[in-house]
Amino acid sequence: MTKASSTIKPDEAAHFGALAAEWWDPKGSSAMLHRLNPVRLSYIRDAIDLHFHADSSLLKPLAGKKALDVGCGAGLLCEPLARLGAQVTGLDAAPENIAAARAHAEPQRLDIDYRNEAIENFLDKDHDLVTSLEVLEHVDDPQGFVDGLADALADDGLMIISTPNRTALSKLLLVELAERTGQIPRGTHHHEQFITPDELEKLLHNAGLQVIDTTGLSYGPASGFSLSDNLSLNYLMTVIKA
Repeated sequence: MTKASSTIKPDEAAHFGALAAEWWDPKGSSAMLHRLNPVRLSYIRDAIDLHFHADSSLLKPLAGKKALDVGCGAGLLCEPLARLGAQVTGLDAAPENIAAARAHAEPQRLDIDYRNEAIENFLDKDHDLVTSLEVLEHVDDPQGFVDGLADALADDGLMIISTPNRTALSKLLLVELAERTGQIPRGTHHHEQFITPDELEKLLHNAGLQVIDTTGLSYGPASGFSLSDNLSLNYLMTVIKA
């Protein structure tokens, strides 16, 4: 039986769908994500090597493994995961994003299964890697969303989540400054929807998951984004089944 879609906010899907054409433009509306992506990928690669006991020199540490990226946008994470050898599925609430993702992957011969589908309606289980980056703060039912991520994860799988923290600093930098200066499109972030690490850990615990690492994402005008012990702006979590 197909469950009713309850985690997707239609207005959020429409907002990001309207930006689909610029997802892959490093100077367009997704410029901040392009600057953030290498830092996130470094964290994910280290987590993959540690969890799957892979050598850091391996070009395809995910060969033979299934990966799922939820809230994939136009594929900024799906494509690197495919190049790491994974059989990748990407889900997104905006059909425009899925179309842009397919169009970008096709000429590169990247075989990625992109679907305009909600996680709670996704029936494919046992993924070795499940990721959802900068998505949780846009969903209508955070617990239902996290439950869906947990359902898709293999018992011995690895999950990576990132989301902004709900602090005065994140409101200043991600909402007021970034949106007013055009670094992020207006209306992208709603500070009241941001989730603290303690709140996210509770959601994960309720879904039968365990957090094994929490690392901050910091930003400096000169240095850009970097991994940090400071969680006040944004953070990444490495998660496994409890």
